[in-house]
This record gives sequence, structure tokens and C-alpha cells, in this order.
Amino acid sequence: MALKTTHPVLGTRALNRATLDRQLLLRPAPLGVEEAVGHLVGLQAQNTKPPYYALAARLEGFRPEDLSAQMESRRVARIVSLRSTVHTHTARDAVGLRRLVQGGAIDRELKMFRKGLDGVDLDRLTALATAYVEESPRTPKELREHLLQEWPDADPQALTIAARCLLLMVQVTPRGLWRRSGQVALTTVDVWFDGPEDVAAEIDETVLRYLGAFGPASVKDMQTWCGLTRLRPAFERLRPGLLVFRDENGTELFDLPDAPRPDEDTPAPPRFLPEYDNLLLSHADRTRVVPAEYRTRTWTANQAHRVFLLDGFVAGLWRLDEAKDRTTLTIEPFAPVTRAARAALVTEAERTLRLLAPSGTPYDIVHAES
Repeated sequence: MALKTTHPVLGTRALNRATLDRQLLLRPAPLGVEEAVGHLVGLQAQNTKPPYYALAARLEGFRPEDLSAQMESRRVARIVSLRSTVHTHTARDAVGLRRLVQGGAIDRELKMFRKGLDGVDLDRLTALATAYVEESPRTPKELREHLLQEWPDADPQALTIAARCLLLMVQVTPRGLWRRSGQVALTTVDVWFDGPEDVAAEIDETVLRYLGAFGPASVKDMQTWCGLTRLRPAFERLRPGLLVFRDENGTELFDLPDAPRPDEDTPAPPRFLPEYDNLLLSHADRTRVVPAEYRTRTWTANQAHRVFLLDGFVAGLWRLDEAKDRTTLTIEPFAPVTRAARAALVTEAERTLRLLAPSGTPYDIVHAES
């Protein structure tokens, strides 16, 4: 009779510290921009500034100009990928991960708009859109109007969504550059990149990379992160080479054998994170970072707010207001904080402002009442 295997249990704080370590949030990491973006398997980039805020919270010696330089040299780029949302990826991941997740949230998004595409030949749409954006980068409005010439009775938004889903299109610079961003203009990865092979990333390799950036994690966690389903077979193939734990609810968690799992009492300095940071969006159970009582306070409607971490967990909101003559960082804790925590927040806020505020501009740090 086979003995039932009992997997070690990881509590919430242990999961928190492990995830923060993978996310480069326990201590500033001595990594370059491209290496960090690759390690994190992309940065949420629905808005233009979050990738900069995300790296400022994670990297030693980061300068916003470093990310802009990587974008201008086409080593990283903005593209619709995970969860059918815009991400900043390395050139390799922009192609490989987008191909991998094509059959997930991206195809589901296309199906949602299919009624607005009656009579539209999707193969012809792909050909027309490809030729148009490869001739010159086009704004979504220009692309939509071009397609409406062929299908004047189609839903305009559906045509734009179809092109976004069917083509691998990057947002070309200056979109996303630090303090120089422009409107969205699109071209294909074939035109923009020189090198990455146009093939899907290997699912098993991607599982391992996900665990390296977000583990220990469940199958459902990874599915939440990428928008794919039916990933259990990949985890089962990899199981012999992985460690297996359980969380306090009994959910099975997988991890890399050599990945860091710090003690749950490891110090976790305050960190200021951007809206939509993947730390907050990449697990089915977010309580390893977001206390249950605060989950609804980090969003208004479908708009995420910038949050800060105290002792590794979301503890409040922050905002950055840039006037011509002064920059103000406002801290809004969800609950009263200790004097020591307040001092640590000020220290991290000053570090953040030194990186992100315009050079030579005075700045203030304001504590709002909880």
C-alpha cells in the first residue's frame, strides 16, 4: 500500500517573502534593464509610466533613461500579450510569449467582438492590415479607417480589435519613452525586430520561468498570470524536477528546487509600485501580497491605483503630482502606521523621487490621514 505524500505547508508570510525575492523587491537588484525585464517575464504597461515605476522599485542604480534606451534600440518593446493586455517585453518574449498566449485571452477577446465582424474575411483583414502597418507605423485610428474602406458596415471597434488580435504588432517609439512618449503607432514584429525567431515560446520553459519570477505557485496561479487554461499537463510533466508544497488552504504549489524561499521574518522594506504591477495580478489567490480586507481598495471601477508595500504587503496608496516647479509624492495608508514605518516610507519615497522626479525640481512628501 502506497504511503500518502504530505507536502510541506507554506504560510502566507513565507509565500510573501519568496515571491518578493523573485520579484526583486527585498533588495535592489544589480541587473540591467533587459535582464530584469526578461527575468520578470515582462512588465505590465497599460499606461506608459508603470514600467519605469516598476523598475525603479526593483533595480539598483536604475535610471528611467535606461529603459527608454532599450526601447529605442528595439531590445524591448510594448506589445499586447499576457491576459490580452499591453506589456513591455524583451524582443524574444514579445514574439515568443505572444505566440504562446495567442490561443488564450487574445483569441477569446476576438470571439467577443465577432458579431461586429459579419461579412469580414479575417484572412483578408490580416493581409490588408499587415501591408498597411508595414508600409509605415499607423495609429489605431488610421488602421481602423483603412479597414472601414473595405468593410464600411462592420463595427469600427471590432475591426481594430481583430487587427490587434490577428497581427503581432508592437507600439513603436516614441510611445512609452520617458517624458517623450507619443501616441500609439503600430507596426509588425517582423519590421520592428531583427532577430527573434517567430515561434511560440515552449510551454514547459515558460512554466519554469513563471515559477522563477512568481513562485511558489499553483497551476491556477499561472493560468491567471498568462490567460491560458489547461496547463496541468505541463506541470505534471515537470513535477519530477520540481518541489511541491501546499498553502494553508491545501492548494498544491510548485516551485524550482534552487529558487529562494527566505524565512518569513526576513525584512521587507517599503516599496512603491505602479498601477497594474504584475506582482498584484499574477496569482489566483492574491493574499500573499494583498490582504483580503484591502483588495477592494486598490481599484476603482476598472482602474487600478498605485500601491505601496509595508512589511511586504499592500498597505496603502500613493500618487505623484508633477507641477512645473515642484513634485509631490502623497502617501495614503489604509491604517495608522508606526513611527518607524513612517520613517521607512519617507526613506523609500525619497529614493523613488530621486529616480523619478525631474532633475533639479524640489519635491515634497505628504502623508494623508488614514
